[in-house]
Amino acid sequence: MNNIFKNLKFKNIFAEGTCYKPFLLSVLITGLSYGLYKGMLDNFLAEVVNMGEMGRGVTEFFRELPGILLIFVLAMFYMLSAETLYKVGAVIMLVGMAMHAALPPTKVLATLAICTYSFGEHIQIGMKNTMTLKYSQPDKSGAALGAQNAASQIGTLVGYLVIVFAFSSIFEARPYTMFFAIAAALAGVSAVFSSRIKGKNETDKNKRRFYFNKKFTKYYMLEMFYGARKQVFFTFGPYLLILFYGASASSISLLFAISAVACFFASPIVGRIIDKLGYKTVLVADTLILVIVCFFYGFAHHIFPKNVAYIVCCVNYILDSVISLASMASNIYVRDLAENEDEVKATISTGVSINHVITIFIALFGGWLWKTLGIELLFIVSAILGICNSAYAATIKNRNKKNG
Repeated sequence: MNNIFKNLKFKNIFAEGTCYKPFLLSVLITGLSYGLYKGMLDNFLAEVVNMGEMGRGVTEFFRELPGILLIFVLAMFYMLSAETLYKVGAVIMLVGMAMHAALPPTKVLATLAICTYSFGEHIQIGMKNTMTLKYSQPDKSGAALGAQNAASQIGTLVGYLVIVFAFSSIFEARPYTMFFAIAAALAGVSAVFSSRIKGKNETDKNKRRFYFNKKFTKYYMLEMFYGARKQVFFTFGPYLLILFYGASASSISLLFAISAVACFFASPIVGRIIDKLGYKTVLVADTLILVIVCFFYGFAHHIFPKNVAYIVCCVNYILDSVISLASMASNIYVRDLAENEDEVKATISTGVSINHVITIFIALFGGWLWKTLGIELLFIVSAILGICNSAYAATIKNRNKKNG
């Protein structure tokens, strides 16, 4: 193991004497477990649990709920170190995954398992960056965050590809229970590596409080629009492909894998575009493109034959994943308004909480809208939100010439 980390030159990024090795291994294996889980979850809910459009919205409400509650949990357990909370998150994720494998696949129990896993996941997400920054060398913070993110993304991508291969060629039946058990076993391995992480780093104070300042009002509003738009595609995009077009677990996992690879390569390109054109231009253009994506996602089956419409929707899903990277621009907007780094962190942390608040209500509203009025109206509403986002982003005042 030491040779592997040496060959990857992580010693040049992370400080000696820290627990970055078991930490990165836990991140990698958690990513693999999540890739298996996410790659088959939507199909499991549709095919085994028999969950419809409204049920999926309710489930997503409870999946997002821990994201809102997290700030209160961190405030309550402020005396615990980041490492301790990270380990607690690993154990909770293990329990949630084991529930999927062991409990009967009813709507209530499946939702409970999803909420449990999500709670542990959100705890870990809240600690990962804090720990990474503490373990990095003083001038290598960005590289350390990149290494941590890469470990997670590689693991997740491998998990997706396993589902693609296994569900398309190895098994005639779809062994969801078996793969949930494998994902749970991997979550257990990750928890074991987590237990080897020593240290008492303080949790990020900015994640334990809400921070509101009038000058960031437009950023908070942009996060609301972004949360609503993200939720429609994240929750109902894959579910439309499954319920309406009959997409299999292997097809959905392949779509997720292609989307992840596309975002991997597009992310630095989008970053350079933001630097060149400025965050205001990118925030406006982003959601104008989204209107086109929403139109084809909601109406492709009226325009094209069903098999062609399916391909159009898959391309749209990937395109939406790529253009959602433009949300990075709002973080740069915050940086230009903020007085110092602490204010940046506190504001973005509050923005994430606002994002979660809107997503849980959009999940319920979107499920009801799809069930009662049709998928077309759901994406019309999403397009309207996109137009509102662009109009609001256009009111941002230029801070300097570069960002105009």
